[in-house]
Amino acid sequence: MTDGLPMAVPAEGLPPQVRIHEVGARDGLQNEKAVVPTEVKAEFIHRLAHAGLTTIEATSLVRPDWVPQLADAEELFPLLGDLGGEVALPVLVPNSRGLDRAIALGVRRIAVFGSATESFAKANLNRTVDESLAMFAPVVERARADKIHVRGYLSMCFGDPWEGPVPVHQVVRVAKALLDLGCDELSLGDTIGVATPGHVQILLAELNEEGVPTNALGVHFHDTYGQALANTFAALQHGVTTVDASAGGLGGCPYAKSATGNLATEDLVWMLDGLGIETGVDLGKLTATSVWLAERLGRPSPSRTVRALSHKE
Repeated sequence: MTDGLPMAVPAEGLPPQVRIHEVGARDGLQNEKAVVPTEVKAEFIHRLAHAGLTTIEATSLVRPDWVPQLADAEELFPLLGDLGGEVALPVLVPNSRGLDRAIALGVRRIAVFGSATESFAKANLNRTVDESLAMFAPVVERARADKIHVRGYLSMCFGDPWEGPVPVHQVVRVAKALLDLGCDELSLGDTIGVATPGHVQILLAELNEEGVPTNALGVHFHDTYGQALANTFAALQHGVTTVDASAGGLGGCPYAKSATGNLATEDLVWMLDGLGIETGVDLGKLTATSVWLAERLGRPSPSRTVRALSHKE
């Protein structure tokens, strides 16, 4: 493995710093066919933290029969206590029962997972969009009363496998509704990877016009059509400073079969390093972590940066 880094050549108009919201341990591992042992998950998260990532989504508190790959949340979370206050460890919470479990574990950051489309809301939550918002309302209210940070995920912001392209105004409506519930931040998800840079910029501009500040937004791109980095760059140009990514490019979505892997964190860091944008992430350590996990999963990482830096094609 080499410690190779890109030459830093800053571009005008971009933020000086970006916070990477690492989702590999949750969004990535939930899509594995085999259940990854709890101790491997714990070591994976520790390695990610050692690489400099400060926000690592740890797990999901959904029903074990829905996502058996993450059924060990009660066993996993206590193994992360030594990370202390230096690393934020949000967990996905689907409903009030999930919030009860989160509070019992001492979780201080949660996320709810909504949809911009009716078809995906039905597939993922078995509810309409408005019914899902009603379900989230008491969760967010209780969490905020307990001073727990709440992130809102909004999936299918650009395209839906059943409905096709999603109108911008439809996304804006649900985004505003999630923020009005009291979410501290909102992650805009390109769940099936069909977004293109112009579409990203139009959505962000429309959200701003409707009163949603850029600093409340993060972006979550999938690389189905190879557009994740281009879309991220478009978001950076707009001033977005929170970007979701998954170490090694792990993950997709179990309820959207056309969703392939997330934007690989290493690919993102390579680009940001080259732009002179600070992330606090050590690319060599992060790459070594993804190589380590890929060996345990029995397959090479899909990340091009991981392959390049580890000399594996």
